[in-house]
Amino acid sequence: MLTDTHCHLAAAEFAGDRGELAAAARATGVSRIVVPAVDRSNFAEVRDCCTRHAGCVPAYGIHPLYVAHADETDLAGLRDWIAQAAAGPQRVVAVGEIGLDFFVAEPDVERQEHFFVEQLKIARDAQLPVLLHVRRAVDRVLRNLRRIRVPGGIAHAFNGSRQQADEFIALGFKLGFGGALTFVGSRRIRELAVALPLASIVLETDAPDMPPAWLAGGRNTPAQLSGIARMLAELRGIELAELARATSANAGAVLPRLRSLD
Repeated sequence: MLTDTHCHLAAAEFAGDRGELAAAARATGVSRIVVPAVDRSNFAEVRDCCTRHAGCVPAYGIHPLYVAHADETDLAGLRDWIAQAAAGPQRVVAVGEIGLDFFVAEPDVERQEHFFVEQLKIARDAQLPVLLHVRRAVDRVLRNLRRIRVPGGIAHAFNGSRQQADEFIALGFKLGFGGALTFVGSRRIRELAVALPLASIVLETDAPDMPPAWLAGGRNTPAQLSGIARMLAELRGIELAELARATSANAGAVLPRLRSLD
């Protein structure tokens, strides 16, 4: 059993073959897929995707690259949506995808941080973990997590230092690894994926983005998770079955509502 802890299956790139891709993922052993939202406008799409496709569970949040068009009513809408989803058949497993992205040109740091902090408060109040976007902003994200304590979560697409990784772990977080580790040139990511305790690692695709090396930049899909897992198992020198069991258990530990699918 494999768990894809970060897959944008509700994205427009999958509109034509979403059902086939979900089935293909299940056929390769991916039994659980966490589908995060990026904006209030796609909350319903994420919900509907998870309702239609077995093994898919939703997370709701406003991505840092979407906050330019968001306002306070979107934050209120997120809080209400999470409250309603908690009582529905598709229980929200996390608040996400949220965080900071300072990689983009001229980021609006103040606006990004405001929406990040407010969504951390929503997660804290709902006692939900968070799915974090931390591109070029790891220390700033950690600083806010120390201020506003949430029940852990996942640092998605982690690409920080070992010290930063240890700080996330101390705060109750798991670290997400995906297609980036399949590239020979990704030395730091590979070294971290091998050196970190197995109990701190979860797997992800971030599909349709972050394709593994063998797709040569093509569209990523959740079925690629098995290949990513196989490569990480080889790098760590363990059996694929052991890696799959451990990373799925880790996902269930940090996202407890995933266990309802077991």
